[in-house]
Amino acid sequence: MICPTCGTENKPGRKFCVACATPLASACPNCGSAFDPGDVFCGECGAALRPTAAGAIPAAPGTPGTPRTPATLGAPAHQAPAAPGAAAPATAAPVAERRLVTVLFADLVGFTPFAEERDAEDVRDTLTRYFDLASEVITRYGGRVEKFIGDAVMAVWGAPTAREDDAERAVRAALDLADSVTVLGAAIQARVGVLTGEAAVTLAATNQGMVAGDLVNTAARLQAAAPPGGVLVGEATRRAAEQAIAFEEAGPQVLKGKTSPVPAWRALRVVAQRGGQGRSDLPEPPFVGREDEIRLLKDLLAATGRDRRSRLVAISGPGGIGKSRLA
Repeated sequence: MICPTCGTENKPGRKFCVACATPLASACPNCGSAFDPGDVFCGECGAALRPTAAGAIPAAPGTPGTPRTPATLGAPAHQAPAAPGAAAPATAAPVAERRLVTVLFADLVGFTPFAEERDAEDVRDTLTRYFDLASEVITRYGGRVEKFIGDAVMAVWGAPTAREDDAERAVRAALDLADSVTVLGAAIQARVGVLTGEAAVTLAATNQGMVAGDLVNTAARLQAAAPPGGVLVGEATRRAAEQAIAFEEAGPQVLKGKTSPVPAWRALRVVAQRGGQGRSDLPEPPFVGREDEIRLLKDLLAATGRDRRSRLVAISGPGGIGKSRLA
């Protein structure tokens, strides 16, 4: 068998040239029979073995069917170049719409003096812990972290997925976050602002904020007016969450950039199950000295839902110390 490339004579049955490794025999795409280089039609079934000038390989003589292209035979299929001036394929554009959302802003208090006394790597590690903590708390209550700005965090409820109790979820997350940041340092606290209202929401937004409007700016200003360790909410948020959250009036707040004072309420504590179920009309005193236990129970409850694995918690102690209420 003579190699068509270098002219070397090879023994019969060789598949590759011993001198240049050129393939000496190929298989017919129609019947699988071997054919020699240079053959135009298969000697077994008569199928065409070479592309025509148009690039298509016709079917075997007398065989019905459509022509087979090189891509059918395993050859690389090349996309035809676009005509000059043709428009590029359209991509899905982000969808913008008005929605009722709840925005949460949280900022650390006392972090600047904390950072001044520590090494830069320690400060970075503390910020990383704070971001992880904030993300975990916000996600636990169904919110979405919109962005981190320095030691501040912005989160959104109601976009892209809306729920009936988004405002209540946001206030629960705010109270939980304000209680949890104390693990970062004894002098570190958080102040949080939560506001509910209409905003412009851009779904599937990339490299830009998903939520925009005066609501976002006002929520940031409301957070700045909150006391260290406290949570301030707007009127719409208070109305939506008051069945499950206890509030006290904080009075109109004069916020930077606002022409008139903004009514605000301070969220105190959770007093009922979601939606106000199980709430008693009797005043409920706050927990004292049970912060670590409550945080542990919340973490275990969140992990149970996330991992879908049962956990058993035993609460023991003398009578009258609040075991039933803690549970």
